Amino acid sequence: MKRIIMLFISLSMMLCLSACSDDTAPAETSSVQTGSIDLQTTSEDKILSENEADISIPDNENIENPDEANSENGSKILVAFFSRADENYGVGFIEKGNTHIIADMLAEEMNPDTFEIVRVTPYPEAYRDCTDEAQEEKTANARPELTAAVENFDYYDTIFLGYPNWWGDMPMPVYTFIESYDFSGKTVIPFCTHAGSGLSGTVQTLRDKLENAEVLNGFEIAGTTAQNNQDEAKEAVLSWIDELDIVK
Repeated sequence: MKRIIMLFISLSMMLCLSACSDDTAPAETSSVQTGSIDLQTTSEDKILSENEADISIPDNENIENPDEANSENGSKILVAFFSRADENYGVGFIEKGNTHIIADMLAEEMNPDTFEIVRVTPYPEAYRDCTDEAQEEKTANARPELTAAVENFDYYDTIFLGYPNWWGDMPMPVYTFIESYDFSGKTVIPFCTHAGSGLSGTVQTLRDKLENAEVLNGFEIAGTTAQNNQDEAKEAVLSWIDELDIVK
């Protein structure tokens, strides 16, 4: 009889343990499945996940703008200029044109991209020969061919445009340049070297030609100052840039 009772008690305990086990299993399964990470990953998956976790993701402001590939250094400012070396009025034979010197000062200060407007057929070296040819070009309203073009011009939003004042006007190669691109929505900032005539009417000419651009008041400096007194010229350029409040 005792054996029967003991057998009955053993069976009862086994049934109780089985019931308790069924109650806890769903809870454990639920805790695994509700997580965002699948715990049943292979060892290779785990290594990959850990390696990815070690990679620091930069802030959006530090991610390189894909459009910056369109520019040499990421700048959206372009300094385009026409200048002439050789024999010049008031400074004799020079190795670097007066306007070129001012363009270099802008480049040093703002680190923009630069583009030199160059005529396919160079002007004569002698001053008088050059003026004769340039005068004929102006009278004919010519558009001389240039040696190169600006790649990805649309990328730039601010264009500094430099030139010498020739007979109260821009040299004809500058007209070729401005008529070669769409300046819509861009800010154009003229700068000019001269022998006493300042900017003359060139700012208004640019406003008339580039109707869909904003053409700001320009900067002018004597060619003799740019060439022979560069400390004074640099001070004037820096003061002008500060007034413009252009991001450097």
